[in-house]
Amino acid sequence: MSANGIFERSFDQLETGERFETTGRTITESDLVSFAALTGDRHPLHTDASWAAASPFGKRVAHGMLVLSYALGLVPFDPAHVVALRGVDEVVFKRPTYIGDTIRVEGRVESLEPLADGAGLVTCRWKVLNERDETLVRAKLRVVWRGAARASTSQEPDRRGLEAEQTIGNEVYL
Repeated sequence: MSANGIFERSFDQLETGERFETTGRTITESDLVSFAALTGDRHPLHTDASWAAASPFGKRVAHGMLVLSYALGLVPFDPAHVVALRGVDEVVFKRPTYIGDTIRVEGRVESLEPLADGAGLVTCRWKVLNERDETLVRAKLRVVWRGAARASTSQEPDRRGLEAEQTIGNEVYL
């Protein structure tokens, strides 16, 4: 995997302040059309070239949630270490993302909070940038990460009790 190997390590091996950067992905017209069809978000700023040309942006822009979703897909979360995305907070869409822009993620580990069973909660700050190094999106993400003991026991996720409530730390997961 890429991104400085951060996603190949257990929670116990991570340090606050560590940084990573992903590879890029170019946003296409097909992406906008497909996302609009999948989500039902057919706002003319995304789907109507004539309407968008008369907007302050001057042309169609990608849906903010499409950009954030693709950013999540660019981060090489290793299932042997990363259990689940816990939360996405403080999302700010700073600039429009246009068809033809190539996005990538730069991130930093902001905090590490141990949880039960040797797992931990990793909080990261992300910036989604375009090929001109302009910040398009900023966000804070929280990820449940396996500790060394859990990561080394199995490459397969533990599916026992997924239907019932699970308690990790003081939080209840369904």
